[in-house]
Amino acid sequence: MAKGEVSKTTKYREQYQPSSYLIDRVDMLVELFESHAEIHSCLALRRNPLFTGAVEELRLDGEELELKSIAVNDQALPLSGYELQDAHLVIRQPAESFTLKTVVQIKPQDNTRLEGLYKSGSKFCTQCEAEGFRRITYFLDRPDVMSVYDVTIRADKNAYPALLGNGNPAGSGELPEGRHWARWHDPIPKPCYLFALVAGDFDLLEDSFTTMSGHPVALKIYVDKGKLDQCAHAMRSVKKAMQWDEEVYGREYDLDIYQIVAVSDFNMGAMENKGLNIFNTKYVLANEMTATDADYDGVEAVIAHEYFHNWTGNRVTCRDWFQLSLKEGLTVFRDQQFSMDMGSPTVKRLDDVRVIRTAQFSEDSGPMAHPIRPDSYVEMNNFYTVTVYNKGAEVIRMLHTLLGADGFRKGMDRYFERHDGQAVTCDDFVQAHADANQRDLEQFKRWYSQAGTPVINVSDHYDAANQRYTLTLKQHCPATPGQKEKQPFFIPFKIGLLDKAGNDLPLNWQSKDADDQAIYGREAVLPLQRAEQQFVFEHIGEKPLPSLLRDFSAPVKLRYDYSDEQLAFLLANDSSLFNRWDAAQQLVSRVMLNAAEQFRAGEEMRLPAIVTEALAAVLDNHQLDNALRARLLQLPDIGYLQELVEKIDIDALVAAQQFIKRRVAETLYQPLRDCFQRVRGATGLDGDSAGRRALANTCLGLLVDSTDAEAYQLAHAQLHEAKTMTDRFAALRALAHSAAPNRQQALDDFTHWYVDEALVMDKWFTVQATAPLASALQEVQKLEQHSAFDAKNPNKVRALWMAFSHANPAGFHRADGAGYQFIAERVARLNQSNPQLAARLVSAFNRWKRYDDDRQQLMLKELKALLTQSGLSPDVFEIVSKSVEA
Repeated sequence: MAKGEVSKTTKYREQYQPSSYLIDRVDMLVELFESHAEIHSCLALRRNPLFTGAVEELRLDGEELELKSIAVNDQALPLSGYELQDAHLVIRQPAESFTLKTVVQIKPQDNTRLEGLYKSGSKFCTQCEAEGFRRITYFLDRPDVMSVYDVTIRADKNAYPALLGNGNPAGSGELPEGRHWARWHDPIPKPCYLFALVAGDFDLLEDSFTTMSGHPVALKIYVDKGKLDQCAHAMRSVKKAMQWDEEVYGREYDLDIYQIVAVSDFNMGAMENKGLNIFNTKYVLANEMTATDADYDGVEAVIAHEYFHNWTGNRVTCRDWFQLSLKEGLTVFRDQQFSMDMGSPTVKRLDDVRVIRTAQFSEDSGPMAHPIRPDSYVEMNNFYTVTVYNKGAEVIRMLHTLLGADGFRKGMDRYFERHDGQAVTCDDFVQAHADANQRDLEQFKRWYSQAGTPVINVSDHYDAANQRYTLTLKQHCPATPGQKEKQPFFIPFKIGLLDKAGNDLPLNWQSKDADDQAIYGREAVLPLQRAEQQFVFEHIGEKPLPSLLRDFSAPVKLRYDYSDEQLAFLLANDSSLFNRWDAAQQLVSRVMLNAAEQFRAGEEMRLPAIVTEALAAVLDNHQLDNALRARLLQLPDIGYLQELVEKIDIDALVAAQQFIKRRVAETLYQPLRDCFQRVRGATGLDGDSAGRRALANTCLGLLVDSTDAEAYQLAHAQLHEAKTMTDRFAALRALAHSAAPNRQQALDDFTHWYVDEALVMDKWFTVQATAPLASALQEVQKLEQHSAFDAKNPNKVRALWMAFSHANPAGFHRADGAGYQFIAERVARLNQSNPQLAARLVSAFNRWKRYDDDRQQLMLKELKALLTQSGLSPDVFEIVSKSVEA
């Protein structure tokens, strides 16, 4: 292997072995300078009693490190005692236990990968998950090696007055030549991926929280100078998360201090490092004129997510990276629970389901399809996916549904009691719940080992003479890479039955195929465990209309032959508010797909009256929550429509969607205008005000879709008069995605107001990159030259290049292939500087086989060209090679 090249070897879960050594204590000195950093490391190593093989050498991980010295038990190690390899330091004939001291030099200023220790602007910071610690010092860089850390940081005091680390502060002082030091002690053993260090000059917001046992915790949020006015919401979110975790899970914070630092250059959203969470500024900074309601929700959710990791990820961590969903799927579920409790449960649920039905279902049907616990990987960074995170959360949610809230809490308590301080597996997690509830969950574990999206076909029969209603459920899961045959999943399938008046019927049911006890109520969770299973409901006095898969009780695709009239009835009457939204999505999607067929056949596209009548009824239903009404009026996007067809005709789908949106807007123009005028202008941060804004701005977007001149004027007026970023950005988006004559003026005004607000400018980039206009690619190319764009900053790349490739199907899938060529060129460029980001960008090509023949060939051409690039990173290589081979 050539110098500097990283191995593309595949790693397999079944090959896991315990580490041959453990590291009980780590003592580090980190010297920070403008040209380099020097890392002094002292490791207390001992043979791992769980490792039974012979040990002739110890291989420590290390990348791009310059070794300055090495000593064992305070004696310099001769050259014969070790070997330096490109990605390892090999210690020959190690003793049963010993201390290893190394001094290495690194260059954080040149670290564009943003892994390990790097500079973000004028600040030093770290990102070590998954395998970044090896870029700081030589170490056993794996999550099952847990250590107690003492870290001393030294730097110039004027440039870096804040020196932050994991755990609790353990001293600070002055040094000669204007330097100073700070020492941090983390008393709780942790894996090295949770190591964190920050040095810089910040504004600081301070507060405190007293835990349920009376322990005071100092709370600190560090942000860029001048951004303190955008921190209050983040601090409120921290305190709400701490209280919620105590009340719902009985989990108390365990250190004296909890710190958050917001940095501008970050590959991820945030990182849960023990006691020192490092965040992307996007998920900390927010005030009324810089952040939308969605941003406020995002800040609250991500802060909660990282805090919740303190127990589900830090105190109990992963044995190996194949178990990533052990902490991420579980913690996403916990942050979703939290957000549902903080706001509207229904709106939060349907927003989460939209992610599953678009991004995750798409991943399941592509070349990178994998179980929530993968069996193999080339580059671990590629498995921080919606499958591991979001589908992983859905699996936890199913467990919660099967066990009930009390049973799930019992299982979580058993999990923490049994595994606190350990690195464990997904099987350990499920087993804790099985044992606590005396349930057999072996079949349920298939969700961890089988990839793909199960499809549930539902048929029914009503026996009027015997007042018996029978539901037949059949499940199958399509083949995915490496898994042709799938065994039946254990699927909790929630239903209700509606009578002719729209009321839930009382249910008395049994399964013909299992020894299930009869269950009574107005809603049932059917335990689907076989390939085909029947459920019989007695004493049903009339033929019911089934309300199926309520609350999306499992991450599956549902097939049932509803008529348009039945969907409209469910939309108007279902007691499950989630299923009302789902009925609207099904009804409008069906109409859009029919219009696409008409477009493809050269026929006139049509909008049936039943759609506008149903949406008009939503506008007129003042008993529904405004936020929910807004979601009911939001028409399906292309990402969702693509999942409903076998072969994607992107031209037909785009044409159909635009036609339906325009016709809905034209037909309902007056009621939309009346609703807009009635609810517009809310300025509070409370849920009711946010709901009013959501409904008003949904109406405004549809009004602009009508292309009426008055609608353009309404949007332009709101842009200039808005008292919140939610309203201002909604108006900008409506105009930027239209052919309004004042479109460019709106964009110019927005950038004039916010050119110095980096996160707001990200919105400005995205709104243009996603505009469904023929000129979109040219606009993106022009925006690359804008002074606010920086290709080294992940937020900017996501805002422009990724938004264009992942959220502008008309622009990216141009018939001439120019969109493909543009993005492939950017992937090649990013591959050299930030492989993680490049891998995210290239995933836009993953499902090239789903498109028409011409587009297939154009995408395949770009993928093959990327494979020929010299120095292709493992991150990009894995995705591109799997896509080409699919």
